[in-house]
Parts: sequence; C-alpha cells; structure tokens
Amino acid sequence: MSKQLPNASDFLPGPVLLLGAPGVGKGTQAKRLMEEFGIPQISTGDILRAIKNDPAKANTLVGSKAKALMDVGSLVPDDLVNSLVADRLAEPDTQHGYILDGFPRTLIQAEWLDRQLVAYLLPVVAVNIVVPEQVLLERITGRRISPAGRIYNIYTNPPKTEGVCDVDGSKLEQRTDDTEEVFHKRMREFRENTAAVIEYYREHGNRFAEVNGDHHIDEVTRDIRSTLLKLRHHPEA
Repeated sequence: MSKQLPNASDFLPGPVLLLGAPGVGKGTQAKRLMEEFGIPQISTGDILRAIKNDPAKANTLVGSKAKALMDVGSLVPDDLVNSLVADRLAEPDTQHGYILDGFPRTLIQAEWLDRQLVAYLLPVVAVNIVVPEQVLLERITGRRISPAGRIYNIYTNPPKTEGVCDVDGSKLEQRTDDTEEVFHKRMREFRENTAAVIEYYREHGNRFAEVNGDHHIDEVTRDIRSTLLKLRHHPEA
C-alpha cells in the first residue's frame, strides 16, 4: 500500500507548479491535488475568461485594461497578467496553497512570481511531468470521443469496433485540435516558452523535481505526492 500524504492540517503543499509538455496529464493531476488538499487551481485562462464575462471583474483598473486588449484580439502582456495573478493570490482561499495552471508561462513571469512570494510562507515548488514525445503524440492524435463524452484511444484503449462507442454504439469523433499538425505547433510553442521556465526551476534544485508521466494515472499521482513531501522537507518523506 502506498504512503499517503499527511492530512491537510499537517502538511502545507504551498504553491505548486505542475510543468510538462502538452498531453502529459497536468490537468488530471492538478484536480487530484486540489481534491486531496482542498486548495484552488489558479489558471490565467480562467482569470481572463472571468474578466471577459463578468462586468464586476472587468470594472477594475487592471481588469479593464486586460479586457480592452482581449476585445481587439491582442495578447495581454506579462505585466498585466502578473497584476491579475497577484490579485488572485491575495484571495483568502490561497493561504494553504494552490496549483498554478498556465502560469508562469515565460521566464519573466517565473522571476516575477518568485519576487512576489518572498513574503509568502512557502516558495513555489515545480514538478515536471515527463513523457516521451511519441507517447504524447499518440495520446493526443489517437483520442476519440463519443457524443456522451466517453474517451477512447486507438493506440492504448481502442473501442471493440473501430469508430463506434462500446456503450451506446454512437459514432466516435476526433476533436479538430487533436491532429498531428496542431500537436507539433503546441510542442514548438512549449519549447519556445515553457522550456525556459523548466530550466529556471531546474537551476533551483531544491524546489524542482521530475516524475515519469508514462505510467498509470494513480502511479503518477503517488509519485507527485512523495515528491511534494521531499521538496517541502517533510519528515515523512
């Protein structure tokens, strides 16, 4: 039986950054950590969507600037994104810790975050989930989904009948962005931006670790748990 992390009352996960290429399973693992510790996932995508859809959030100095840029299709620059994240980190649900999602995406953002957290109880720890690129390609391009949301993979979890859901016989579809062309585009973007963030945290070895994501989901979760214990120097590690 695997060792469980201490209860949330005994262990502070603090700010946790899950890194890795598209398709490594960051979202799945983030949800598991959130459930175990009762900590929020802080996503820059969610923050920006809220500004677009919630007049109250757009009616701030920073929010109005970000909305004006998004309304004309412009990218929100690092300084504005940093300000929006700073506002979110000041909310009370972050006191025990949080999972960062999509931030920091650039080296500038990573350096800013470290400065921002100087007065915080704990610094960011970064866990890089590593999966071979060919496996990622098959995970994404092999994915097929039924109208009811059942997910198959033609390489690792194929339906009994090609193109047909095992449960209700409906036709399986491939998402428009689950193509090889889109995958390689996302990998280029990852290498150009996020790879530098990984190296930034790698240089801070006491705050960085890697786990093998090419295992069963539960095993990856166990590895991330034990890694967090070690990075936080918990006596049970």
